[in-house]
Amino acid sequence: MTLWFSSTPFRESEVLIGDPITTCLSPSVYDIICNLGFQLRENCDINSIVTQNGEVCWKTITDCVSYTESEQGLDYWGSVRLLGPVCEAVHSHFLSLTKGQFEIRYAPWFQWTSFPELFPEVFDALESLQSPAISLSLMKLTSCLERALGDVFLLIGKECPFLLRDLLASEELAQVFSQSVMNVLKVFVGSPCGLNLRNVLWHGFASPEEIPPKYCSMMILLTAGLGQLLKSYLQNTKLTLAHRSFITLANLEDLIVFPDVTYEVLSVLEEVMTKSAFILKIMLPYWEVALVKFKSHRFADCAILLLTQLETGLRNVFATLNRCPKRLLTAESTALYTTFDEILAKHLNDGKINQLPLFLGEPAMEFLWDFLNHQEGPRIRDHLSHGEINLHEFSKETTNQLLAFSVVLLLRFVDEGLLSVFKEKAAVELLISLAEGYSSRCHPVFQLKKQVLSCEESIRVWALLPFPEELTREAVRLEDNSETNGCHSLITKMTDELYHHMPENHCVLKDLDHLPTETPTSDTPLALAPRKLQPCRCRRRVRRRIVLEVLVVLRSIGKQCHRVSSQVTVASELRHRQWVERTLRSRQRQNYLRMWSSIRLLSPVLSLILLLIALELVNIHAVCGKNAHEYQQYLKFVKSILQYTENLVAYTSYEKNKWNETINLTHTALLKIWTFSEKKQMLIHLAKKSTNKVLL
Repeated sequence: MTLWFSSTPFRESEVLIGDPITTCLSPSVYDIICNLGFQLRENCDINSIVTQNGEVCWKTITDCVSYTESEQGLDYWGSVRLLGPVCEAVHSHFLSLTKGQFEIRYAPWFQWTSFPELFPEVFDALESLQSPAISLSLMKLTSCLERALGDVFLLIGKECPFLLRDLLASEELAQVFSQSVMNVLKVFVGSPCGLNLRNVLWHGFASPEEIPPKYCSMMILLTAGLGQLLKSYLQNTKLTLAHRSFITLANLEDLIVFPDVTYEVLSVLEEVMTKSAFILKIMLPYWEVALVKFKSHRFADCAILLLTQLETGLRNVFATLNRCPKRLLTAESTALYTTFDEILAKHLNDGKINQLPLFLGEPAMEFLWDFLNHQEGPRIRDHLSHGEINLHEFSKETTNQLLAFSVVLLLRFVDEGLLSVFKEKAAVELLISLAEGYSSRCHPVFQLKKQVLSCEESIRVWALLPFPEELTREAVRLEDNSETNGCHSLITKMTDELYHHMPENHCVLKDLDHLPTETPTSDTPLALAPRKLQPCRCRRRVRRRIVLEVLVVLRSIGKQCHRVSSQVTVASELRHRQWVERTLRSRQRQNYLRMWSSIRLLSPVLSLILLLIALELVNIHAVCGKNAHEYQQYLKFVKSILQYTENLVAYTSYEKNKWNETINLTHTALLKIWTFSEKKQMLIHLAKKSTNKVLL
């Protein structure tokens, strides 16, 4: 494992030494944002833009949008230039209002968004004249607007586009608001050819001083104007706007590894911010505001600022290590921005190895991938930037993790003397230790391990399921048949086979004769085995298609096993209650006996499958060594197990109740597993003997 603070070929604090960076905006992007909208000095009458009642005069605004000669496309530069005086007038107008006046005139027109209470906060930020607060407000405003526009899209369309630029280009929104209005939005937030305010802020390119406050004011007015147009559309069509529910971040409970950030840690961060080469000096105000927001319990605000600035700092390290300084800057409209996706990738666009993962080490990369990229992770930045999270309910624990990670990361870019001073503090030493030991919680490998353990726990509950003593003898008699005995014989043989592939430092119950016989789990020799498998590091870059394809099938098997376990538990409890209440008819009584007999077999079978999954998972790397034919045969094998578990789900459902059929189904499945095992083509057979040393 690469430690964060282990010796490297170069000093971290020296990696970013160079001429001070004065902007992360390329010349043309800087020009369109910071200069172009100020070229026309003419005064624009605010009364031609908005009435005394707060009604937006859209024609004045749309008339400022320029088109190319063919009128097939927008002239973004010409439009920004003409819209400059309009934005200036709107900004002066808002600064002339009291907060009460602002709310009386405009508050009703923000109700169409799912976050109307945001806009008085944005107004406060404008009045404060503090650049970082205005940039933060604009980020939140654009994400709120995107979410609201998506809700409007769904009035007509079926599947809302993921990207804002695609949403703004949709026929559905043009039908509601008109194409000319949508073109105005494209100039401000919908295209890299225009101001592109959303992206330059959310990806951490713009410093606080580079975003003219008048564009924030204009976005407020445009949002109010859209609300007015939407009201007319809803009245004419008799439709009702419905807001989509906010999402709940996934797997957060697994990601809480750092303790709460204490005042001692915050004081360290306050000091290290000014000394760490990771932070660009032009971006320091964002970090300062992030701490203020954390202390005032505005956890979403703090997280937004941290995420954008982590991207900025990591982009700088990425560009330095890979000797591509131009990648630090916003790209032109003909190229993609360098975002987290590129920064954290294994390879560069030209196929060369990305040096950043090698420099940061696995623990840091796995933390970043867990929080930002893995599909089953919280993907915090994506969800925040698309307005999918309720900012008021954003958890302190989540922000704690980002803040603690930031402290450790910044410490890598201070000089050695200062680092040694900080590391003497117990709280800092603990954070560094936890960071160095971090392993992925959202990688498919980890999720499969978690699934196996959860399912194994579920099956162990079967031992506690009640069963009438007076029926025990009949149930045992039903079990005494050739097919059931054949199943137990196969389980015994496979148990012995799998035992030899267990890592040396783990134990497994393999002696069936020494197990108790009075519970449904009496024939479960492997019940403890999955629990005994130690977690191993999931290599973030194990992303080869065939590995992921196998993982998907294995996880599907685990999911079906869990469904069977849940159905068995519910059915058993229901039948026992009916027995106690004497409501079981004769046929139901026989079905109850067959069910009990069946689950006494299913318990060891499912445990066997779970152990097989666990051992195959430990050796998942071995699948890459198979040739095409062998791989297809292996995939066919694991899919046959999946088919068996899917059939079990159907047979054990309340609707089917085919308990006798499960025995025949199980015998056939066990024969297939044993036959394939005999060919020595499972991953446990192909992997090296020392599987406990394999890193996934």
